[in-house]
This record gives sequence, structure tokens and C-alpha cells, in this order.
Amino acid sequence: MSFAPHGKHLIAGEWVEGADTFASEPSSGPSHQFSVGTPELVDRAVRAAEEAFGSYGYSSREDRAAFLNAIADEIEARAEAITEIGSQESGLPEARLNGERGRTTGQLRLFATHILKGDYLDRRQDEALPDRQPAPRPDLRMVQRPIGPVAVFGASNFPLAFSTAGGDTAAALAAGCPVVVKGHSAHPGTGEIVAEAIHAAREKLGLHPGIFALIQGGNREVGQALVQHPLIKAVGFTGSLGGGRALYDLCAARPEPIPFFGELGSVNPMFLLPEALKARGPEIGKGWSGSLTMGAGQFCTNPGIAILIDGPEADAFVEATKAALSGVGPQTMLTDGIAKAFRSGRDRIAGTGAVRELLTSTSDPRKATPCLFETTGAEWLANHELGEEVFGPLGLVVRVKDEAEMRTIARSLEGQLTCTLHLDAGDCELGKSLMPILERKAGRVLANGFPTGVEVADAMVHGGPFPASTNFGHTSVGTLSIRRFLRPVCYQNMPEDLLPADLCHRGVKI
Repeated sequence: MSFAPHGKHLIAGEWVEGADTFASEPSSGPSHQFSVGTPELVDRAVRAAEEAFGSYGYSSREDRAAFLNAIADEIEARAEAITEIGSQESGLPEARLNGERGRTTGQLRLFATHILKGDYLDRRQDEALPDRQPAPRPDLRMVQRPIGPVAVFGASNFPLAFSTAGGDTAAALAAGCPVVVKGHSAHPGTGEIVAEAIHAAREKLGLHPGIFALIQGGNREVGQALVQHPLIKAVGFTGSLGGGRALYDLCAARPEPIPFFGELGSVNPMFLLPEALKARGPEIGKGWSGSLTMGAGQFCTNPGIAILIDGPEADAFVEATKAALSGVGPQTMLTDGIAKAFRSGRDRIAGTGAVRELLTSTSDPRKATPCLFETTGAEWLANHELGEEVFGPLGLVVRVKDEAEMRTIARSLEGQLTCTLHLDAGDCELGKSLMPILERKAGRVLANGFPTGVEVADAMVHGGPFPASTNFGHTSVGTLSIRRFLRPVCYQNMPEDLLPADLCHRGVKI
């Protein structure tokens, strides 16, 4: 099943053309024309979303679960076409896109199951105590309620799982919030076909047409118009630190500031403790190579930094890593811009004068080859830019003098999505001394693994202190992500007929 994009926006249930168009820049295959978004189109989409909230925000969990499952069904019905155009636009292999599609539909179904259970509502009640002295207590009930229309920005590196029907959209819809998506220009055809799946699911269930909108292309004014629209109540974003920080500041500067849930990047450091390094350093090095180059290193959880105590075991680890990376050929990057940024980041690290080059090469401008550098703990501490993310297959080995310097390096870290400990039984004391530091630095702390591959599950946290994300109290992956788009409301002495249905589960008073 082939797919030929029509290049229109989806607004209030209608496919709308724009006055101007832009051309997609696929890695392979034909280019297509897409309408360019405008602030006027944003206003139409957001106003329709606010109108839809009047029904969708008060719909049953059963109806919202049915919608999520229907979206998953419609995406799978377009599986072949999604893989075809997704591969053309991004250069990602079919296997990766098929897996990402499964992750996307699996997440939708997981959220459907989760909201049916009702636990996420955190329902509470303090029953009235009319005879309490010295003052009576009123009846108090609390439940989480949806906040209203949500803006979502598609991610460049995940055309499915973090874009049109990805985690932010799925979480907002599960919460009861209509969504306006600003599609990413790196994969507009993929965004369009997924929007068609959402549109078909909505029509099948007879839901309000303003529940979901997709606006393609457009300059910065379009994104600004979206986050500054007074009817938008929160923003979900996955992307660069610079772009995310600009949007965050716009959200904070509004007359009514709103939460900005931005996942902005991370270097995801690994700490190789002495006993593990001695016992299996080369094995860890080979594993690091695979994680570092997975998807051409274009994962926000790419483990870019390895910290270990200098010595012969460190030499063996480095040699094994270098040998493994040397066998990795050029990999196509998602966009020309990302490839250019990778080369710029590589040259920035090399130009600091604080690193030694172990492996680097050049290739076609759209492709990337692995790079490996090393430095000392002292140089790391003296050069802040060594800790800045390079989006792509670049690794930096930091050789420290001793355990004390390793802890100093840990304390120097900015906020991270992940931190990893490679340790054996004899490393537990050092591990215990690092844990209080690392759990303050990252949203997920791993032992003896690699952070690429984020499980979509109840206990997952994909977030962390700034600059990994803009809100350390939340996650953009897993069922807890739904809570971002809810707020607690307390009802005092409220007649039952006026209470939200979720405060009376199957007619039983909560």
C-alpha cells in the first residue's frame, strides 16, 4: 500500500490547504509539497480544540480508552505505507520504523488499559465530621481533572513514537485533553498519514472534530502563536536545548504562564567501577559501541560519556571500544541539518584542546561515522563544553585519577535523563557513595546496562533535572506521563449529582 501525501493541514476535522507550500527533503524517494502553517491556522485549530474540550474533557474513561485503541488500530491498518514514507523521509531502516510503530501503538493501548483502572486519578475523600470540636469538618473529595487543549511539537528523531500520535499526544488524549500538533518538517508525510489514522478513529467513534489537529511547516511565528495562544494550557516538546528553552521562556512570559514539558537532551554518563572494569572492561566497551551507534547515535538516551579510573584496565576498555567502533560504517542521519550539527559538535569537541582523538573520519554530508575521544578528569572539570550533548555517534572517555575524582565528576554533572553504573560485587561501596549523587542528577539510574531503549511501562521515568528536561517532577514516557495534563480539583460539600463521574465509580461513593 503506497501513500501519496496531499500536503494539507488537519483542522477541526477538515483537510485545509495553505497559501504557501514547502518541499520535503527525504533521504530517498520523491519529494512532496506541504502547506505551510500560519498563526491564523493555529488560532482556528486551538479554538476548535477548546470547543471540543467541552465534551471530550468530560467524556468517560471508557470512551477515551476506545479512542486510543481505535487510533492504534488505524495506525496498524496503514503499517506498510507508514514504513515506506517514514523510511524515505528519515533514512531509518524498515526494521527500526516497524519497531517504532509497534512502540507507538503499544503505548496507545497501554494508556487505554491504564486509564480504565482509574488509579491515575488519585481519588481521595475526607468524610464530613459534623460533630467534630471545636469546628466541624466538611466533606472533601479530590480527583485529577484534565487541564484543556495541549500543544505538542513533533520530534525530529522519532517520526512515530515522539511525534503526531506519540507519547505527548497519547498522554494528553488519555487525560481528556484535545491536542494541536505542530508537525516536524523532517517527516511531514509520516505525520500526515498518522494524522489520517487519528482522524479516521475519531470519525468512527463520532467524536468532536476539534479533538485533534495537525499543522505542518511554518516559521517560528507558528510555534510562538501555538504556545502563546491563551486557550492552550500546556506544551509537550522533544528537541534541542536551544529551541526548547526559547519555547519555555515564551510559556513563562505569557499573561497566564503555562507548564512546558520539554525533553531537551542529555549526555547520559556511564561510570565504570574498578572491579567491573577489571573483570569485563572489553565486553562493556563492545556493548558501549553498539549503544553509542544505535540509530546513528540519534537517541536522547545515547550514552556519550564513559568515566573510569585510569590504568591498564582502562586501556583495554578503550581498545575494545575503538575496535568495535571501527567496524561501524557510515550511517544516514535524519536530516541534513542534524548531520551538519553533528559535524559541528565533533569539531567543537576536537577544537577544545582538552581531548585526544582516538577515532574519527569523514563521509557523505548526510551520513555520520563514529567518533571517539578521551580526556582527563581535570580537563573535564575545567572545560564545561565537554559535557554538552553532541547528537550523534560520538563518545568521550574520561580518565579519572581515583574514586574521589570520580565522585567529583559525578557532582559536576548537569541534569541527565540517565546515569549508568557498571559494577560487580566488589564495587558496592563505591556504588553506594555514588548513588546519592546520581539520583539527584538523573531521572533513571541503571546498573550494568545501556540506556538506549526506553521501556514504555508504569515505572519508567524519561526526564530529569534541567537541562535534561524542564520539569523534573514528570516523565514523557510511561503511564505517569498522563499526569502532566491533569490537575487536582477538590470538591467541598458538593451534591453528588454535580460531582465528576470519576468520583462515583460504578455508582459506589468514593
